[in-house]
Amino acid sequence: MDDFFKSRALAYHSAGKAGKTSTIAAKPIETPEELAMAYTPGVAAPAMEISKDRWKAYRYTNKGNLVAVVSNGSSLLGLGNRGALAAKPVMEGKAMLFKTYADIDAFDIEISDETPERVVATVQALAPTFGGINLEDIKAPECFYIEKRLRGLLDIPVLHDDQHGTAVTVAAALLNACEVTGKEIGNIRIVINGAGAAAISSATMLLEMGISREQITMLDSKGVITTARTDLNDMKRQFATDSNATTLTQAINGADAFIGLSIGDLLSESDIKSMQPSPIIFALANPVPEVSYNRAKEWRPDAVVATGRSDSPNQINNVLSFPYLFRGALDTLSTTINEAMKIAAAKAIAAIAQQPVTKEIEEQYGRTFTFGKEYILPKPGDKRLLTEVSSAVARAAMDSGIARRGIASFNEYRQALIARVDSENFFAREYVRHRTGNRATEREREL
Repeated sequence: MDDFFKSRALAYHSAGKAGKTSTIAAKPIETPEELAMAYTPGVAAPAMEISKDRWKAYRYTNKGNLVAVVSNGSSLLGLGNRGALAAKPVMEGKAMLFKTYADIDAFDIEISDETPERVVATVQALAPTFGGINLEDIKAPECFYIEKRLRGLLDIPVLHDDQHGTAVTVAAALLNACEVTGKEIGNIRIVINGAGAAAISSATMLLEMGISREQITMLDSKGVITTARTDLNDMKRQFATDSNATTLTQAINGADAFIGLSIGDLLSESDIKSMQPSPIIFALANPVPEVSYNRAKEWRPDAVVATGRSDSPNQINNVLSFPYLFRGALDTLSTTINEAMKIAAAKAIAAIAQQPVTKEIEEQYGRTFTFGKEYILPKPGDKRLLTEVSSAVARAAMDSGIARRGIASFNEYRQALIARVDSENFFAREYVRHRTGNRATEREREL
């Protein structure tokens, strides 16, 4: 990060009210009567209802639209272990994205403890407040244990976004990269460099989508993960190969696709030139990719190249997936976010990129986009992500039997989603409708 950009970023975060998020009232409290309803004595009425039936919390409080963004700062962005307090601006940013893109309220919660059991206990104790838990920037392998334990303890969706948000977006990008290069996803040979949370989850999701283990070669900091190695944990061992290759240069020779979730400036010109025709290169190390977009295209003009950066084409960004995974899960009162929901999200994201880009997005970015090697993923802010990905996730939740509330009409659901993000004060407006006698339908209240 250069000094000029750093100074602008610091000014952005400090100008006016410090930070990026705040709490606003969703109901008016302008009259003595409204004050009496909002707090004492009126608040006793929903409290008593909830004490008799816990599910009424979803009707009378914000639980059903509230996500906790939880981190201990032990693996922050590409900055390493910076601690809980340094994680706060990152978690505030995540909360901001939830609200902006999917109208999901979110609180950032930074936990000053790296002990997995204490993180689990803290989140479990706070869980009654929330409708979902988004874990973030927690180092591996602890993140796997924390997520697994919380999934077993809680009956609300728990998602470690560094794992699953990345995996969904990578899967969507790979589907479309294969489409534009004419490769069959079931036949390509993939090298995954990195064996942390995002890499393991991405590889696991590719297996769920029909790719075989034999197609994947994974590397960690010591080289290719092979069955001959004795230093592997359980997560890595499931991707051990019998290959004779031990180095990245050996592994990438003849590969169709490279997925980097490791360190910057790793790939050489000879590495990239040794890949198959029309190679797929996802260099996702942050903030410096394994190879820059421009250099990769210079060395292999026939390649489909993606990075995690917003200043190059084909940014693989979690924001394309996590708001909508939670939106669909919350709206169906799902007990978890399962593999079917993630696969549905990946396919929906991929399908959007294959459709003509909306005029709104082209005006926002000041250019046109056409599906192809320079455009394999939709842009953040494309409202079709909200309607189509959330709907696909919700439908998958219903079909897989984990939804506790169904959606009767997906056309009405899509319209309601757009209304949420198009109105600056959707819930306050709905309250006024009730108050003035223009009562919403039961379906509208559910949505």
